[in-house]
Amino acid sequence: MFKRITDDLDALMERLPPGVAQPLMQREDRSELLEVVLDLGRLPEARFPTAEVVLSEQEVSREDIEHVISRIGVFSDDNRAGIERTLHRISAIRNREGRIVGLTLRVGRAVYGTINIIEDLIKSGKSILLLGRPGVGKTTMLREVARVFADELKKRVVVVDTSNEIAGDGDIPHPAIGHARRMQVPTPQLQHAVMIEAVENHMPEVIIIDEIGTELEARAARTIAERGVQLVATAHGNTLENLIMNPTLSDLIGGIQTVTLGDEEARRRGTQKSILERKAPPTFDILVEIQNWERVAVHSDVAVVVDALLRGRSIHPEVRWLDETAEVRREQVAPAKGAREELAGIAKKTRIYPLGVNRSRLDQVAKKMELPVKVVDEVTDASLLMTSKSVYRRKPQPLHDAEAAGIPIYVLKSSRISQMERALANIFDVETSNEPFGVAIEEAERAIAQVMEGRDSVELSPQNAYIRLLQHQLAQRYNLTSRSTGREPRRRVRIFRTGGEG
Repeated sequence: MFKRITDDLDALMERLPPGVAQPLMQREDRSELLEVVLDLGRLPEARFPTAEVVLSEQEVSREDIEHVISRIGVFSDDNRAGIERTLHRISAIRNREGRIVGLTLRVGRAVYGTINIIEDLIKSGKSILLLGRPGVGKTTMLREVARVFADELKKRVVVVDTSNEIAGDGDIPHPAIGHARRMQVPTPQLQHAVMIEAVENHMPEVIIIDEIGTELEARAARTIAERGVQLVATAHGNTLENLIMNPTLSDLIGGIQTVTLGDEEARRRGTQKSILERKAPPTFDILVEIQNWERVAVHSDVAVVVDALLRGRSIHPEVRWLDETAEVRREQVAPAKGAREELAGIAKKTRIYPLGVNRSRLDQVAKKMELPVKVVDEVTDASLLMTSKSVYRRKPQPLHDAEAAGIPIYVLKSSRISQMERALANIFDVETSNEPFGVAIEEAERAIAQVMEGRDSVELSPQNAYIRLLQHQLAQRYNLTSRSTGREPRRRVRIFRTGGEG
């Protein structure tokens, strides 16, 4: 079966200002249109796969923007709106006063025939996680998965539609999802709650979810899977290795924990005493890496693959592709780099871009641990992005850029030095022999919290000169005063409120 595409392009054209719509309608390649950009005071542009085209020599006016706004749905908390019974998405840019000064009108297309390549997996009854860079077709595939389950397999299907991307805007879902039911999400922060509500209130056999991206959503997915409901979802990341390195989402593939072996067991295994192991059964049985519209890599047993990777072995995925006659071809192909080799490559030339993580502290920790880390200024120069959980939840642009480039993302529970140390230990697969260092920093952080809550002063445990320096820097960061007292080797830091002690 060849792909069939419907795009409801006329509905989008009707919402555009006439001076923008007319040049577009005259183009023979309008069926390939990706999006239209209208920014106040700038020339309107149309974006195609291979070019960006100026549509008019007249700058976009406030009247043009109001023309569009008055003809579309209501903007949600994430500044997205749509057009009733279509898959088009309109995103707004606002000024400081909240007034819309820019619009991106993205063409939504229903593509039929995209899941032939994984149809047998869909019918297996197992939960499936789809990964891939933005724009590769994950949401398009989810849309058809919902239709096949509901119409061809006669399953009870609920689509959790966070930004109306799967089933379009308005109260009536787009026909591309067939007879699947759709639950809209009031705000992205509530996606996990709607996921649970779907399984508790509507007795689905299958739940479809687009973009699992937070720890709460990962937990909700596990809860759903444990109730025997089949899950098909997408998540942030391009490969299975990305999830292993992402503490926020690693629970989707079973979670990763550090285990300390006894001397005898470590010798028997031929490993270090501190090793990584999977914590629990994976939420998803099968993982599909979408490489492009017609090529995927399939990990058919996630538990086995994760266990192998954590032991330094690679299990090659099954690569599938469509030939010129739309027949599915399969081959067990060795990846360009095994997971362990990839991590080893990172270890040789790790360039970390810190997003919401203190650069100088990260650099200090890396030097203290004697690790080959270079802190870089641009995402494009990085081989790894490190961020905190709070920043990751906000999804700033550098995070999207890293995901699009396939750069691994490592999420810290907090931006404390102790968390940086543990993260680097995991990334470089080294033993946490610096545990006293981490304990000392955590002690300083606790003391700072106590002083800020009202205590006059807190005296820390004796430490060497380097750790004392870091403790002083921590206190200074929170505008507190600190002094070193005592003689070596019992010299220690005391932290107190500024002005509270001389």
